[in-house]
Amino acid sequence: MHPIERLRFVARSKGAPADLLVSESATALAAFRDDPAGLVAACRRIVDRQLTCAPLWWLCARMLTAPDAFAEARDAVEAVESDPTARYLARGLPDGAAVVVVGWPSQGLAAFRRRGDVSVVVVDVDGDGYELERELTHAGVQVDVAEPRGVAAAVAGAQLVVLDALAVGPGSALVPAGSAAAAAVAQQHGVPVWLVGGAGRLLPARMFDALVDRWSEGVDPLTATEELVALSWCDQLVGTTGVVDVDEGLKATDCPVAPELFRLAG
Repeated sequence: MHPIERLRFVARSKGAPADLLVSESATALAAFRDDPAGLVAACRRIVDRQLTCAPLWWLCARMLTAPDAFAEARDAVEAVESDPTARYLARGLPDGAAVVVVGWPSQGLAAFRRRGDVSVVVVDVDGDGYELERELTHAGVQVDVAEPRGVAAAVAGAQLVVLDALAVGPGSALVPAGSAAAAAVAQQHGVPVWLVGGAGRLLPARMFDALVDRWSEGVDPLTATEELVALSWCDQLVGTTGVVDVDEGLKATDCPVAPELFRLAG
């Protein structure tokens, strides 16, 4: 595939796995090896089209700030493809736990497949709940699908809420809409909340704020498919270092600050 076509693929992809987007973007950006200005422009275009995909911000920031952008890209792709987060989540889940998830949990899906002893209630906020039910049922996982209006009842009957983070900053995370309601109900019922990050999803304050500012400018809060949840509502952060306290997990943030990404693509 021609590099420009790869960039168009990334721009058009909705709901594609982050590891695929990172791999395709890294390959496309390699075409700008001898064109630093072109690399900056291409990176801006990528994040403009995939604002809520933190691993793409992370990839572009690493490439733009590294002495060897393309060696850095290879390392980033390897880190995403070998991300141990799902394995840590699978190992950490309590035996036989009833778990609530919101939307399509990309890391959780792999973890639940590994742990056939847990039961999962999917709060269907994006219309994919029954497809997720089919996938997990095929893997031997007990699954129920709840409408958004049933989130309180689902959480009240659970032992754990697992929220899939699109991006994690120092004080909050961008998550699927409906997650904040699940976390708030969990607090009232004493149900632990685990926030799942992973490779490329932890951003420093300036990068996270840039992502959130750009995202918030283009959405209506009443209809947005994403929302912010405070990290103070989360008991554990699951990521590349394991299932750990949130403050400990944030120490694994490895994304540099790339001011070049703060400007819109021309």
